[in-house]
Amino acid sequence: MNRKEWYTKGLKDGIPIAMGYFAVSFTFGMMAVSGGLTIGQAVLISLTNLTSAGQFAGLDIMIAQGSLWEMVLTELIINLRYCLMSFSLSQKLVRDEPWAHRFLVSFGVTDEIFGVSASQPGKVSPFYNYGMMTVAIPGWSLGTLVGGISGSLLPDFLVSALSVAIYGMFLAVIIPPAKKSPSVSGVVIGAMLISTLFAFAPVLNQVSSGFVIIITTVIVAGLAALIAPVPEEE
Repeated sequence: MNRKEWYTKGLKDGIPIAMGYFAVSFTFGMMAVSGGLTIGQAVLISLTNLTSAGQFAGLDIMIAQGSLWEMVLTELIINLRYCLMSFSLSQKLVRDEPWAHRFLVSFGVTDEIFGVSASQPGKVSPFYNYGMMTVAIPGWSLGTLVGGISGSLLPDFLVSALSVAIYGMFLAVIIPPAKKSPSVSGVVIGAMLISTLFAFAPVLNQVSSGFVIIITTVIVAGLAALIAPVPEEE
């Protein structure tokens, strides 16, 4: 396929991603505005970050007035997986395109875009990713905008009720793989236990939310890698 055909295919495959992004970023927009950010600030975060888990964690740190070090370390740990995805995707791209395309594609590497791109048979053109990014990024940003506007207009009790949707989303992400894999179940339970410990234990409950995320992630991920490593394929 030529560049135009790859781009068109990316547009079509990116529509479901954009629809899913809109629903999640809608919640982010509401939470950001209710937490004190302006609508413009919330949209700018979504437009330049494209990371749901990273944005929600970063929002908690901003609302809690955490330090820049907390923000940097939290985002580094949470988004470190994108480095691995980018390494893998760089081997998936066709070789006859200029190397600068790899940097442009890397900006739009998300879990969903990576998954769809990696599932394509054979090599893919960077213009396939550009097609998905063309609809996915506006979908994420537009959802934030609509959520931010709704959060500034709707009554507080309704905003609080709608904000629960993000927890439903995380449960929908966690429960299916946890049912299939004992290792994933152990990671989920371990993270819950450590988070609960930091929430209620004396002294530990004084640790800021940003560092709680960092410490929990490092401990649970480290133990999981040690106890139940993913076997290497031949």
